[in-house]
Amino acid sequence: MVDFERARAQMVENQLRSGGVTNAPILARMRAIKRENFVAPERRDLAYIDDIQWLGDRFMAAPVTLGKLLKLAEISPTDTVLDIGAATGYSTAIIAGLAAAVTGLEPDAGLAATASANLAALGLDNASVIAGGIERLGKARFDVIMVQGALDSVPDAFTAALADGGRLVALIRTGAVSVAHVFVRSGGQVTARAEFNAVLPPLFAPQRDEEFVF
Repeated sequence: MVDFERARAQMVENQLRSGGVTNAPILARMRAIKRENFVAPERRDLAYIDDIQWLGDRFMAAPVTLGKLLKLAEISPTDTVLDIGAATGYSTAIIAGLAAAVTGLEPDAGLAATASANLAALGLDNASVIAGGIERLGKARFDVIMVQGALDSVPDAFTAALADGGRLVALIRTGAVSVAHVFVRSGGQVTARAEFNAVLPPLFAPQRDEEFVF
């Protein structure tokens, strides 16, 4: 029987802190949210390994990758956030404790329903999940957009959903390497800066070359 409380504490100390995530609100939030409730049922005992969790053809980022992307986003308590690729809602639940409001966007309708149920079970009244693509959001604008998957380039629709002064955090692929970027909208211009290398499968049509079954 896995001691999930201990595993969660070890994740914070051994993965997040040692990986350079020292932001107290992020650490506290990831210490509080039960990751084991968001992974595939057969992988609950492996919820806290330092790796991606697959959910069919969708996935959850490894804890340290998510933590570093959250740190890069610099989410404030007054921000509204869009979480693209919400999967079962883990990242959305984490963000809900850092922001004023968060909307998860998940193209898989089944996972979106699971995410909604997970958020409801936590009593998060500032978080919701929408099934579908970004066109479902109409003219909504966000202070922060988090992309839970690697991109070859950022679609115009993503940056168009940024409020003035807003920032988008995403991994951009260059060959076999993905680099975390921050894109900042100022008026009609969007500027970008590269920060660090990281690993996530593609946001669109991810494919697994190998999968280990435990």
